[in-house]
Amino acid sequence: MSKQKPKVAFYWCASCGGCEEAVVDLAEDILKVVEAVDIVFWPVALDFKKSDVEAMEDGSIAVSFINGAVRLSEQEEMVKLLRQKSQLVVAFGSCSHLGGIPGLGNFWNKESIFRRAYETTPSTDNPDKTVPLEQTEVDGKVLTLPKFYDTVYALHQVIDVDYYLPGCAPPKDLIMNAVGAILEGKLPPRGSVLSPNKSLCDDCDRNDSKPEKLSITEIKRPWEVIIDAEKCFLAQGIICMGPATRTGCGERCIEANMPCRGCFGPTDQVFDQGAKFLSAIASILDTDDEKEIEKLVDSIDDPAGTFYRFSLPASILRRKRMETIQ
Repeated sequence: MSKQKPKVAFYWCASCGGCEEAVVDLAEDILKVVEAVDIVFWPVALDFKKSDVEAMEDGSIAVSFINGAVRLSEQEEMVKLLRQKSQLVVAFGSCSHLGGIPGLGNFWNKESIFRRAYETTPSTDNPDKTVPLEQTEVDGKVLTLPKFYDTVYALHQVIDVDYYLPGCAPPKDLIMNAVGAILEGKLPPRGSVLSPNKSLCDDCDRNDSKPEKLSITEIKRPWEVIIDAEKCFLAQGIICMGPATRTGCGERCIEANMPCRGCFGPTDQVFDQGAKFLSAIASILDTDDEKEIEKLVDSIDDPAGTFYRFSLPASILRRKRMETIQ
């Protein structure tokens, strides 16, 4: 009698879908995964229903890879169900790991987001100010939509998470390494992030170009300058989140001559990625004059959204105070 394959599930919450594409982008390696495991739930790719998961025994799924932040009641319900049915849960990608780009919604709330989306955008024609309702009656039948939460949550803020696979999206080698480690039972301690625990700057090819005493007199955006492909971005006055970001991504942005955006999140030694980078940038401003410092800081476009682009829900800030939102 052949040995039963371990059961694996994939689920997509609030995200762009890039993590699902990352699985497909395994190319021929996906055949190795399919050969080694039994995919029992992957609704974006195969015809599975919630009832299929409900019918499974608790703990019968070896591992669930869940990508995306939790924004809707439906997503909360599904991740709690998968947690119940799974031995291991992996937060798959930046949005699940830290809140990601959807987490920037925490600078607003449901009311302000709906007002913008359905009333005030330049292309919106909605004189009746109609917005989605959680419940409505059509032809005598009640239709429902999931509840849209005021706050976006990283996965670990909703359910217990065993491991984190970072990235927007996680690179192929880390995915395959994680699958291999799970199948072979060679996983690190529970709660680990499955990528190297050192900063991106440690692996960056431009590190040698960084001056011993790094200092800048102005801050520029990438489109404002012709970027030197050999020189440290920070030395050119361009915001690069490398000092506050974990390595393991393969330096994909750097190789494309673009600065790090911070999608891998912080190392284990950093509690708050945005605060870490704020400290780093403050240390290289080449002035002690308060007005000059204020001028430099004001030249950073959207500092909160830049420093916390991927990590706001999991940060010290978490979200904007509700009473200050108009």
